[in-house]
Amino acid sequence: MARKRRTTALLAVASAIVVLGAGVTAAAPLGGRGGDWPTWQKDLSGSRHNAAERRLTPRNVDGLRLKWAFAYPRTDSPLPVRSQPAVVGGTVYFGGPDGKFYARDAKTGQERWSFDLGAVDPGAKPRPAVPWDGPSVSGGKVYFGDVRGYVYALEQRTGRLVWAKDIDTHGAGTVTSSPLVYDGRVYVGISSGENSLNSPDGTSDDPNYPCCTFRGHLDALDAETGELVWRHYTVPEPQAVGTWPSGATRYEPSGAGVWSSPVIDPRSGTLYVGTGQLYTGTTGDFDTLLALDHRTGAVKWRNQVTRADTWRLLCNQPNQEGYCPGLQDGSALDYDIGATPNLFSVNGRALVGVGQKLGVYHVFDATTGEVVWRRQLGLPIPGSGFGGIQWGSSFDGHRLYIATYFADPGKVFALDPADGDVLWETPNPADGCTTGGAAEHPDLCTLAHGPGVTSSPGVVYEGSNDGKLRAYSARDGQVLWTYDTLRDFTGVNGLPGRGGAIGGTGGGAVVSDGMVYVQAGYWPTYPNPHGSVLLAFGL
Repeated sequence: MARKRRTTALLAVASAIVVLGAGVTAAAPLGGRGGDWPTWQKDLSGSRHNAAERRLTPRNVDGLRLKWAFAYPRTDSPLPVRSQPAVVGGTVYFGGPDGKFYARDAKTGQERWSFDLGAVDPGAKPRPAVPWDGPSVSGGKVYFGDVRGYVYALEQRTGRLVWAKDIDTHGAGTVTSSPLVYDGRVYVGISSGENSLNSPDGTSDDPNYPCCTFRGHLDALDAETGELVWRHYTVPEPQAVGTWPSGATRYEPSGAGVWSSPVIDPRSGTLYVGTGQLYTGTTGDFDTLLALDHRTGAVKWRNQVTRADTWRLLCNQPNQEGYCPGLQDGSALDYDIGATPNLFSVNGRALVGVGQKLGVYHVFDATTGEVVWRRQLGLPIPGSGFGGIQWGSSFDGHRLYIATYFADPGKVFALDPADGDVLWETPNPADGCTTGGAAEHPDLCTLAHGPGVTSSPGVVYEGSNDGKLRAYSARDGQVLWTYDTLRDFTGVNGLPGRGGAIGGTGGGAVVSDGMVYVQAGYWPTYPNPHGSVLLAFGL
């Protein structure tokens, strides 16, 4: 029996690696059918590539048409739609800004079930119970997190609550990291709005707030019970070190939230994840790519890509040097790693790449953390959080596809994974703000790419702040198809809706079984008398 278990385990690891190009390999899909898209990362390696897609091709992708829309009810909450869908077994799973989680028929949008997050510990925290990450579907359950810092497991077939855990008791803790399920555990990161959203009076610039006491962490939870297996903190426990000019207590160090989603190499048992900037202090795993043992959380290696980065929102207010030491020494940068890594192999060498808000895509030796190559793609915009590379990139076994956010304009790139050579680059089309619904709002529209990039054989998908979803040729970057979401829709649920900017964790397109899904209604917030929408396209 022991031999049989060992053989089964070896076969499982072996089947997780697929050769896709000469000297280049990437991980295969996570469970389910080959055409499924079960998690934000798409697979253990974070490829965001559906190699099993055969219906959509560069020749016919311009035939995509809207098949159905789901319209969210209008709410008073300022939170945008951010929950990228998962598609498994003919059902699409996604969360809405209305505080509900939905399961719908992937082809028709017909209701399967819905779950109200507000029913779990209502009033326990002042923050809204809104899903802010993409779900992961595994082992008959659906896992996701919310703004309050809760992680949920629902029964995949019925939507029944299996467990819900408040994995960060800090009032500002939140889950933007989309979970990854592997080896009986749920891996998820915790970030925070304490540096900008958690002052006593609810404003984001109160100097009387005793900043800051949050510290980021990556958790491994038991997939069946939600119990904590291990936790890696990104900074030491914050200590009172004096006061701010207002007299409020000052704590250091703090911050380094884990905004992005992890990936795992099953061969080495290594988990990789990026971290954010500090709020206070100068020490910790900030702006760092971490390589952790997936069983214990022990650090195998770390590579810190920015040596000094301490930023809070007060750093952007005038005459706030006393509340932002980084203004004096030039370290108020906000250059965190908010993107999910990509795992791939070139000529037998295991590599891990990741984008940064500095605008650089970094590639390291996956075993040692040694830098292999770097490529500057976007403009650094210190202290804004709007520059560089945001949520994630795609790898199709031959090329890396990376998009830049605010870069005047943002661009979509194809890079050689061996050395980072730019094979093509396509700017956000100049007419993005002068055509479609965005043309009515020139004061809001920008040519910027916020979402993670997605690909299927021969096609690359990326959305924009101009409200348009585009399909590009993977061969040369030519725009093959454009759809303007800034228009009114009637949802299959009977509600009116309107699209908008495409960005954040929910903005990445999902490709599954001849269909393309995208959430529309992120920042910048275009006028909308209704609610935002989930859109489903097919041939």
